[in-house]
Amino acid sequence: MRKILLRVAYIGTGYHGFQRQPDVPTVEEKLLDALKEAGLIEGPWDSRFQIAGRTDRGVHALGNYVTFFTEEDVRVNQINDLLPADIRVLAWASVMYPFKVRYPLERHYRYILHRDHVEKLDAMMEAAGYFRGTHEFSNFSKRSERNPVRKVNDVRVSSSGEAVVIDVYGESFLWQMVRKMVSVLLRVSGGEMSPEEVASLLDTEERIFIEPAPPGNLILMDMKYGVKIKLRHDEYAIKRFMSQLEAEFMEYRDMSMVRGAMLDAAGELKQMLPED
Repeated sequence: MRKILLRVAYIGTGYHGFQRQPDVPTVEEKLLDALKEAGLIEGPWDSRFQIAGRTDRGVHALGNYVTFFTEEDVRVNQINDLLPADIRVLAWASVMYPFKVRYPLERHYRYILHRDHVEKLDAMMEAAGYFRGTHEFSNFSKRSERNPVRKVNDVRVSSSGEAVVIDVYGESFLWQMVRKMVSVLLRVSGGEMSPEEVASLLDTEERIFIEPAPPGNLILMDMKYGVKIKLRHDEYAIKRFMSQLEAEFMEYRDMSMVRGAMLDAAGELKQMLPED
């Protein structure tokens, strides 16, 4: 019996998050079905199946991880052939029994914004610094947490072409925490808050509602563990996932062009309306 670690990537658009839920599609459900059909496990309980990150509905991943016990040989492409095209196992490793997938040393999330949505990039960069370190993050979670204290190792805001990229690193995060951090940074960018006011939302008993930024821009990039893991990345699996991403990119680009043409035409119709 071996303990197996899988690196899982997915496009979260069509799923109600990673973790299983009744009557809705989830990434975990599809993955468990594929593992069972491949003969690697009989079910989540007997295989001691565990997950690293419970990403929300619509959130994507390039580096979420799961572990399970099996007596069978792992073939990445066999698993992937049983998965939808928007979910892929990219790598696997055999790990020691004490290894705990739920407790990485660091998680890396990346949020992508279009440059048009960012007014004051320098202010965002300054504000990001206030999140670094250990703080009480109650205002950055949707529900009451038994332990709202979290350590954020780093928050980096950078610009590349038309994109503004926000990278957040930490051992663990509260529910919707990263998306609410992004929302606050956008308030700073728009001049609704000063960078210094970010500190007033941390380490305080005052409760302030923060609307989380949309989930579709968030990616769980990767996780780091305190032990050396010999991950075997599969070139074919990575190429197939890249092909799926490219296909979706082209589809969205075409849809955007169609909507742009309709917007222009609607503007011409508006100009034909009689003046009041």
